[in-house]
Amino acid sequence: MAQDKSPLMETLIKIQDTTANPAPLGLMGFGMTTVLLNLHNAGLYSLGTMILAMGIFYGGISQVIAAIMEFKKNNTFGLTAFGSFGLFWFTLAFLIIMPAMGWGNAPETPAMVAYLVMWGIFTGVMFIGTLKLNRALQVVFASLTILFFLLAIGDGTGSVVVTRIAGIEGIFCGLSAIYAALAQVLNSVYGRTVAPLGVVK
Repeated sequence: MAQDKSPLMETLIKIQDTTANPAPLGLMGFGMTTVLLNLHNAGLYSLGTMILAMGIFYGGISQVIAAIMEFKKNNTFGLTAFGSFGLFWFTLAFLIIMPAMGWGNAPETPAMVAYLVMWGIFTGVMFIGTLKLNRALQVVFASLTILFFLLAIGDGTGSVVVTRIAGIEGIFCGLSAIYAALAQVLNSVYGRTVAPLGVVK
């Protein structure tokens, strides 16, 4: 029996994705801002407008843009990670800005500990997702999980030593994100593996 060739037959259309990879932008925004904030935590300089500006514009807006682009690529992990951490930088900046402008009181120590612990739990769960991705992202999310809990301990105990250790660990975390970002850029430009990401098979 001949097949039905009527116009009502379903037609499969494959649409090629020609958009750029947004992950390097998001990772760079996160990585550079994290390094600069944790240079402060390590005791190299005081908290000032440089960190706030980086947090809002590069750490915040760049990751939100990356999240929107990941949404278009149907990447749930990228959308959730970049969207969440982009908005994390906004919340962190406004925790400082709002009390200075008279928009409520600065958070008490238990509130900041709860804030950091919740972000640590979220990051830990996201780390589980990276086990299906690549080694570079595993390092970023594992070190970030540790960072949040170290900062929570530092805030909760008031220990300068723990905060300094967190700063050093946070610098490593930020640099690992910068590596993951620039590796993807270079690999894309050269069309081969220039900097390995440790792809999980």
